[in-house]
Amino acid sequence: MTISIAQKLPRQSALLMSALLGGMIVSSCAAAPKNLANQSLPPGVSENQAAISADAAANVTANPEAASVPRNRPQLIKKAAMTLVVDSVDKSIDAVTKIISKQQGDLINLNENQPTSSNSRHTASIQLRIPQNLLEPTIEELAKLGTVENRNITAEDVGSQLVDFQARLNNLRRTEANLQKIMDRAGSVRDILTVSKELSNVRQTIEQIDAQLKSLQNQVAYSTITLNLEATISSNSPQRAVGSQVYETWNNSTQSLSNFTVGLLKLGIWLIVYSPYMLIVAAGFYGLRRWRLNHLSRLNQSSESVNSQ
Repeated sequence: MTISIAQKLPRQSALLMSALLGGMIVSSCAAAPKNLANQSLPPGVSENQAAISADAAANVTANPEAASVPRNRPQLIKKAAMTLVVDSVDKSIDAVTKIISKQQGDLINLNENQPTSSNSRHTASIQLRIPQNLLEPTIEELAKLGTVENRNITAEDVGSQLVDFQARLNNLRRTEANLQKIMDRAGSVRDILTVSKELSNVRQTIEQIDAQLKSLQNQVAYSTITLNLEATISSNSPQRAVGSQVYETWNNSTQSLSNFTVGLLKLGIWLIVYSPYMLIVAAGFYGLRRWRLNHLSRLNQSSESVNSQ
């Protein structure tokens, strides 16, 4: 039986595709650590994804220098907090703005609270971000604005996280390149769709890890300072002038007289309103008193007549 050339080409393309995928999976699994081969696949992970992960592990094993990123110094995320007591919060805010501009930093947040009473303080909270190498000089400049109540600096080493993210990016980019080669050689639509799906997942993971890596690098490059400003309150209040005291006394006395007059007017209005009831009560007391007087008079007359007889 003879086979035409049109029938041979699809079979050769399918055989080539199968050979490439099989060779990639076999080589990746052979280079991966043995403990990875013994683990079961997590739910929702396909065999192709497992093969890609094994290929990434093989790249790390075959190229150990790719998994390490040289570090000249510790990769630290530094944060500082400081509380200052200043003579004027408004002037201090202007001075802080100038310091931020001088140190090539950014003002992230400003929250100012005006005093609501004579005993409350004028306060402000400022959050700024500056280059890490200028953190100590900036703190020294800010300390000159007033009296330092408290100051602290914290540092977190994220060097291992940066190394891990960079290594994962390198491995994923190699996997992306291998998948791209397989996709270029794929013949059937089904094979192209399968490889395209895996390639999309790898690229999405690359974008996520790259964003996390850049965020960490930005936090390392720039330090955050939280500055709290508090206005001073003088313990010795200045003596007020005599004229001011006399004026205040006059106002208080006139206010007291006004309140007393208003109170008398209110009392008069109450008496007028309840006057009918008061008249009835007064009439009752008057009638009772007259009756008692008349009764006593009669008793006295009776006793006098008896004595005369």
